[in-house]
Amino acid sequence: MRFGKDQSGATAVEFAIMLPMFLALIFGIVVFGSYLTMVHGVQQLAAEAARTSVAGLSDSERNSLATSYVTSSVGSYPLLDAAKINVVAAPSSSDPNAYIVKVNYDASASFIFALPFVPPLPQSISRSAVIPNGGF
Repeated sequence: MRFGKDQSGATAVEFAIMLPMFLALIFGIVVFGSYLTMVHGVQQLAAEAARTSVAGLSDSERNSLATSYVTSSVGSYPLLDAAKINVVAAPSSSDPNAYIVKVNYDASASFIFALPFVPPLPQSISRSAVIPNGGF
């Protein structure tokens, strides 16, 4: 009856049961953290581009300032590819005193979409920022 009281392999069995759940948790943190990092980067680019566009005197100058800001700053976001970003800056159609900067990012080629068992996440990230003319 020594077999019923022997506990020598209990830790190994518990480890074998818990390891897949632990790895799934870590994998989920990495995948969703990477995706949220991309979303946050696109939002930050839109907000800063909108702030930069305030310095322009005309709509074309504001558009140029917003686009050049995003183009020059996207390199500081490690998960974003500059070739996949699109910037649209224009006056608001509903408020003539507001300017909208919209940044679109095609994340379909990102490494997280190539990983197995990743739930369907939006592959196109679109964020915008609105700023009043004059900046306040």
